[in-house]
Amino acid sequence: VQLRRRGGLVQPGGSLRLSCTGSGLTLDYYAIAWYRQAPGKEREFVSVISGSGRRTDYTNSVKGRFTISRDNAKNTVYLQMDSLKPEDTAIYYCAADPERYGVVPALYTYWGQGTLVTVSS
Repeated sequence: VQLRRRGGLVQPGGSLRLSCTGSGLTLDYYAIAWYRQAPGKEREFVSVISGSGRRTDYTNSVKGRFTISRDNAKNTVYLQMDSLKPEDTAIYYCAADPERYGVVPALYTYWGQGTLVTVSS
């Protein structure tokens, strides 16, 4: 999987949309999860969407601010991040698996390279 949209510097309160595209993978039936890793911290779960798109989950700290969605026609999953806070600063990764769904990183077979999102004024 590939992260198509690079991260970048965003001001607090701003928005950014990350995309995860299947490279050599047709993501239609894959659960896609987003994780992030802040400096000096462990990788943490952010959000996940089922292959059908009917089920989504979020970590509490991003609920109401982040939205995960998918467009299977474009073989892409999006993470829309609004009302960004400095504590959202991290490297963001997408992960995919054709059979599993959940919050544990070990569930996912395919991983993107990660992109840095910095929220700062």
